[in-house]
Amino acid sequence: MRFSNFLFPESREPARDAQVIEETLREARLADELGCEAIWLAEHHFDGICAYVDPVSFAAALAVATQRVKIGFAVAQMSLHHPIRMAEQLALIDSISRGRLIVGLGRGTAYNIYDYQGYGIDPDEAQARLEEAEAIMFRAWSGESFEHRGRFWTLRVPMLRPRPYTAPHPYVIRAASSEEGMLRIARMGRPFMMNVQPNAVMRQRMELYRRTLREQGLDEAGVARNLDQCWAWRNVFVAETDAAAARVALPAFAAMQEHRVAMRRRVFEEQGVSLVPMAATGAPPPAHAVAEHALIAGSPATVAEALAEIAAMGFGGIILQFRLGPMAYEDAAQSLTLFMRKVAPEFSRKAAA
Repeated sequence: MRFSNFLFPESREPARDAQVIEETLREARLADELGCEAIWLAEHHFDGICAYVDPVSFAAALAVATQRVKIGFAVAQMSLHHPIRMAEQLALIDSISRGRLIVGLGRGTAYNIYDYQGYGIDPDEAQARLEEAEAIMFRAWSGESFEHRGRFWTLRVPMLRPRPYTAPHPYVIRAASSEEGMLRIARMGRPFMMNVQPNAVMRQRMELYRRTLREQGLDEAGVARNLDQCWAWRNVFVAETDAAAARVALPAFAAMQEHRVAMRRRVFEEQGVSLVPMAATGAPPPAHAVAEHALIAGSPATVAEALAEIAAMGFGGIILQFRLGPMAYEDAAQSLTLFMRKVAPEFSRKAAA
């Protein structure tokens, strides 16, 4: 299993944005030095739950600030981007990073309607915009001139420059938050990134994913190749003991979840609109907001045991968010260092055996 760091830094006050962004650059350099497989970047606007906001701009900075680690999006909200501008930017970052870019795409947030409102985009169009934009980018990266007449864009493109460093184009992967989304990707014969789900749901979806790939005509070698490129997501915190990890991680995780719904609740109170129904008082929270499902915290041995269960489902990699909500940078850096020195080697030894 490959391990990666999801840089998803919270900044509660505009006055702290610059400091948090600088700390996130430090965390990226540390992940690179420690040997993480990849760094992943999010995209969220207007609410401070992701301090750097724009993964494309930040990826360009990381392409210069790091040497070896891959740089991926988890994910770029494609409905908010012009496909030709995006294709140019990604070709440039692919060149600067010498092929270390992973283009993770999604339709757009499934939670925050204000992301769409701020960009003047109808959220009901998000999936269709993703499909059309991705097709345009693939054509643009081909190096040929082309014309496109679609639902959202009418284009006449002489030739895209610069060409991507990676031939024929940077690696592209989709994210899926629902079973329907996962099946859509499986029917295209492609790997995917799964958002936080309970282990039982993850296991069931991976079996369905395998079955769907076989129905598309992939042989067992092809199924295995796809599984090796699939990623799961967890929040994580490692300390010397389970108790020490819980003391830091559980309050930070709870505060992070509260901050992530605060703007959504405020917009609903002001406008009466929401992408998802606002939870009724006393209703159970979704899996991604429940520590039991979303957070792995403990000693190196405890964390390794929990990750082994996910690895057994067939995922080739796991996206790990180390800095949780208001957690101090120093705590996140210590957790990341302990993970890469005491947890990750356990999986290398198992693979070698």
